[in-house]
Amino acid sequence: MTWTRRDFFASTAVVALAPGLARAAATEQLNIGVIGSGGRGRWLMERAAKIPGVNIVALSDVWDGAIATAKKMVPAASVHRDFRELLDRSDIQAVIIATPDHWHTSMTIAAVESDKHVYVEKPVTHWRDNAQDLIDAVNKSGKAVQVGTQQRSMPHLQEGKQIVNSGELGELVRIRMSWNRNVPRHQGRPNIQRSDVDWKAFCGPAGDLPFDPYKVRGNWRWFWDFGGGIFTDLMVHWFDTALWMVDLPATTWAAATGSHLQTAGLWETPDTVQCLLRFKDSPLQAHFAGSFSQHDERAMLQLQGTKATLYCDRGRYEVRPQRGSHTKSRQRVDGRTVRGGPGFLGADFYDEVDGAMYHLAQWVSVIRNGGQTACTVKGGVAAAATAHLANKSLRSGNIATS
Repeated sequence: MTWTRRDFFASTAVVALAPGLARAAATEQLNIGVIGSGGRGRWLMERAAKIPGVNIVALSDVWDGAIATAKKMVPAASVHRDFRELLDRSDIQAVIIATPDHWHTSMTIAAVESDKHVYVEKPVTHWRDNAQDLIDAVNKSGKAVQVGTQQRSMPHLQEGKQIVNSGELGELVRIRMSWNRNVPRHQGRPNIQRSDVDWKAFCGPAGDLPFDPYKVRGNWRWFWDFGGGIFTDLMVHWFDTALWMVDLPATTWAAATGSHLQTAGLWETPDTVQCLLRFKDSPLQAHFAGSFSQHDERAMLQLQGTKATLYCDRGRYEVRPQRGSHTKSRQRVDGRTVRGGPGFLGADFYDEVDGAMYHLAQWVSVIRNGGQTACTVKGGVAAAATAHLANKSLRSGNIATS
């Protein structure tokens, strides 16, 4: 997906702006530093670099292998093992944070206190973090902070939100969410040497832990010190979408269960989970199921109303009327291919719908022109808090309440 200046101006990020203002704003140079240059960080770098006027000028990571790969993408960028050195630079206006989850809150606070705008990956908090400290720091700074739940910026889902707001689904009865992948998980250990990693900096807020090369790469997600498993990695995407579309009240009740079908002795977090959620002063129910052992329903959200159900995935929506309803059946399909093949319901990614690109462009537009990011820290905190509540139930074996 190659973006031109015309693509940027036509995107949802700037369509509401006066054309002259948008063109003037896009000529301003925006210097960005990237903290965490692993796989997700490089994914975001590739897209940010396509936005007119955006320059990636600095990289920070604790693993030499990640820095070496990212440096090939931006040879002129400076390298900082310590992210604080990057934040100290006055020539950098904004940062992308794509580190393990346990660093998101403290790095975001440090960044806004260093007068930097922030794009931070989800979940914006780890279960150990004080979310209110984060909200207070961002509010005090006045900086543009975008939490990386990019589905809010996908055009077909923005249209889906309008359908919800129109009332044509009727009274909302139930929310169903899933993220299932039939992806084998293996015991293999990466060839990462202790000398190639600043392990103490990697652990950071998690404390002094034994070196484990398996956790240096994306596998940190499946260990409580660094991540939160399927609930914080995958459920949070669809729950955030539902939160945005429906304006849900606070989650007050979670009952979760999990199993190790493939990963016993390898992961701390389960590879197959389910969760029921209830909300403050509301009869509404929500359910999420996630697994790495089968892919039925794949990745999707259903908002089930008395008149119709709105089905959403990352490439389409479908309005499915209930019996006797006057709501019309219809669909919008933007995602038609997956890695060059035909599209299918519930794919993780579609070739035609680059949510990260839209989300980054919307963030850059807010930095340049003002306004509100698509997913503010407050929204990101609410979605993460629900995932943490699900994990509290999972780990305790009891219903968790807030």
